Amino acid sequence: MSVSIAPDRASTRAAADARPVIRSAADVSSLVNRGAAVGSDARIVVAIALGGIFLDAYDLGALAFGVKDIAREFSLTPTGTGFVASAITFGAIIGAFFGGYLTDKVGRYRVFMADMFFFVVAAIACALAPNAWVLGGARFVMGLGVGIDLPVAMAFLAEFSRLQGRGNKAARVAMWCPTWYAAISISYLLVLSLYSVLPAHNAGWLWRLILGFGAVPAIAIIAIRSRYMSESPVWAANQGDLANAAAILKRSYGIDARVEPDALAASNAPKARRATFANYGALLRGVYLRRTVLATVIAIASSFAYNAVAFGLPVIISSFLAQSMLTTILASLALNLCFAFAGGLFAVRTVPKFGAWNLTVVGYAFQLVALVGLAVVGKPATGAQVVIAIALLAAFLLGQGIGPGSHSMTFASLSYPTSLRGVGVGFNQTLMRASSTVSLFLFPVLSAALGTKVFWIIAVAPLAGLIALFAVRWEPSGYDVDAEDFAGQNAK
Repeated sequence: MSVSIAPDRASTRAAADARPVIRSAADVSSLVNRGAAVGSDARIVVAIALGGIFLDAYDLGALAFGVKDIAREFSLTPTGTGFVASAITFGAIIGAFFGGYLTDKVGRYRVFMADMFFFVVAAIACALAPNAWVLGGARFVMGLGVGIDLPVAMAFLAEFSRLQGRGNKAARVAMWCPTWYAAISISYLLVLSLYSVLPAHNAGWLWRLILGFGAVPAIAIIAIRSRYMSESPVWAANQGDLANAAAILKRSYGIDARVEPDALAASNAPKARRATFANYGALLRGVYLRRTVLATVIAIASSFAYNAVAFGLPVIISSFLAQSMLTTILASLALNLCFAFAGGLFAVRTVPKFGAWNLTVVGYAFQLVALVGLAVVGKPATGAQVVIAIALLAAFLLGQGIGPGSHSMTFASLSYPTSLRGVGVGFNQTLMRASSTVSLFLFPVLSAALGTKVFWIIAVAPLAGLIALFAVRWEPSGYDVDAEDFAGQNAK
């Protein structure tokens, strides 16, 4: 009898020995860096996180073609119109600061699920708003959701991706860029679709339908969260919950790891940094200071230049081509899809090979040349000059997709380990949103005063980005920044 059982015991023991062993949070991070097993849920988690970014972009851009109708319906003064239009931006500034802290403090999963409810409630409130105060308040709440979402979405993208090779952390984080452009393009298409089917006497419903539609993808994400979403295994391990981290690895990664029984009792195990508001100060000390400066300059420069050009694109194109609003919208849509979106996809595919630093340098170089060219051309007077001007706009958008558009988040997310990632992205986004607010206010003023000479001023942004990149040669792609939580040093 004992002879027949021994082989079973031996095989069971061998199978147990073959399972990965977790002794610390560093082991969990190492298993994530190697990649998920075939058929795991990790890619779906990444897709859901990208869905959150889609909502961010959609909600920020959805009002672009409805401001005039809102002003007319509620009899708004220019100040009132500005209040409604900017409420979401101010909400995003506050949401990013506190959202970064909460992402590190209470976990990625809880914060992500909470901000999805922000999107649903705010979108419905916008669609049903009886007056400008309710609309502005709802847009502010929506902005809180937008601000909270990016830190948590970036954490999911970084912490559910492998370290090296195709689909690595840098590539997954860079996916936020084409996702953003796709959302903006869909908002354009939705405007055109609703505009074509709504009767003329119901045209006032257009902005309500567009804003209310934002609740649809948020509800879809909430509906599927229990099946696929999990807490970040690296974050859970950093909190000392190795058993839960192992369960998440099995569920989301298909990795059947076992926790060493005495792992939690090890007194000399490295402790990850706990989440406090003081961690914002850590971003400005040691090696993180250099990374924070670089990531911040890239984000602000990217935001300032892109907002000035992209949100002013309809005005720019109409001044070049003197066409109808429909032609202007279609031209803006085509330029975003064919160049910004395509550039973003190129960045995702090539960052594992070329690195985020190189691609961002190339992107800024494209933009600097394009903006200087637009300033020199001025307002086109001939057909050839119109072609050149449109080509330069396309080059600017292509550079945005290849470089700063994609990798502003790569630098913001992968410059910090798990314990600092939420506050790192939150701090970055707080300053970037503030820059967006300034650029959106300044561009119409400067454009009215300077005409096409405004491109000389916008060109300062990519120039500043290039100076920062050459001053701080930091490459986040392929570097195991999460190991800094366990190495007891501020590495590299």
